[in-house]
Amino acid sequence: MEQAAPHQRIHALDHLRAALVSLVVVHHVAVVYSAVAPFYYVEPPFDDPVGAKVLICFALLNQAWFMGALFLIAGYFTPGALDRHGAGDFVRTRLVRLGLPVLIWLFVLNPLSSLAFFLMPSELTGITAPPTLAVYPALLGLGPAWFLVLLLVFALVYAGWRTLADRRPPPAMGRLSMPFGAGAVAFTAALALASYLMRVAVPLGREVTLGVGFLDFPTLAYLPQYLGFFVLGVLAFRHDWLQRLTGAMGALGLIAAVAAWVVLFPLAISGQIFTVAFDQAARFTGSGSWQSAVYAVWDSVTAVGLATCLIVLFRALFGGTNAFGRFVSAHSYAVYILHVPLVIYLAWLMRGIALSALPKFALVAILALPLSFAAAWLVRRIPLVARVL
Repeated sequence: MEQAAPHQRIHALDHLRAALVSLVVVHHVAVVYSAVAPFYYVEPPFDDPVGAKVLICFALLNQAWFMGALFLIAGYFTPGALDRHGAGDFVRTRLVRLGLPVLIWLFVLNPLSSLAFFLMPSELTGITAPPTLAVYPALLGLGPAWFLVLLLVFALVYAGWRTLADRRPPPAMGRLSMPFGAGAVAFTAALALASYLMRVAVPLGREVTLGVGFLDFPTLAYLPQYLGFFVLGVLAFRHDWLQRLTGAMGALGLIAAVAAWVVLFPLAISGQIFTVAFDQAARFTGSGSWQSAVYAVWDSVTAVGLATCLIVLFRALFGGTNAFGRFVSAHSYAVYILHVPLVIYLAWLMRGIALSALPKFALVAILALPLSFAAAWLVRRIPLVARVL
């Protein structure tokens, strides 16, 4: 049985979660204009190789840490929810708040988003005929709802473990010391090793389909990070770690992340220090290559360092509450669910604007972010929807 620690809600985590969801929106705009990964709609930057490289690096940096950070925050808020509601109500609430959006995404929003594939030039897609109802089963998919599915699995497993653990006498256990210094290095090293081994079987970029065709997980190569950060969040709640992070810890996290970016990222991508060249970049994706090992160390250091730094930074700068903070915090979950069709159809509407990749990315991102929050506000005004989103 876990030892509870006295704590108060860290509003900075609500604000950080909203910022991370906003970064997810901007990330998907970058995917549109870099074509770095398969997506519902892309505009490959054929005539802007420099812009393409910048957007690819931006997307890879995001992928290295931001979803892990969202799992960390979700893990932090999970034990308190279970304590307040009890196992039965906790499970029912998670099935509604996570399961219903998955079904809506799977059967409505993913097909709507996938129709944008037919709007791309036929020389990119090879499709010359318009869609019909017969293609609907092929349009089903998890898309970004994979995050909700994994989070639901983690939450249900945690609830089951807690139910079993609570039936046994509690062990003699005090508050765990915060895993900084040697503990943080050990956690990061274990995460890097687990990520490297995972990518031998599931390289980065390989979509994994579980059971049926529409249960597709695009980034399962990051499963060790997602699970590790969720568990870390649970422990952080129980032992009050996040409140005890210091400014020096945040600064060291940032220094480690920047150093890894400067030294390890180019080495993994191009095999050379201080040079980013994508002509041999496929080697970093996995399959046991030494570049994959370097990349696993890079994204593990980046994830741990940036998460530490941003928690400290948001606690210092955005630890209070105000109207704007409450608004973005309340609507960030709905933004995550709704933003993809808004991003891709906005990009399609702006396809005729003659701009290179970077300026067009900036323009669409500036428009997509407030539009996503506006759409979330409108949808949450529908009766009962706010109870789910």
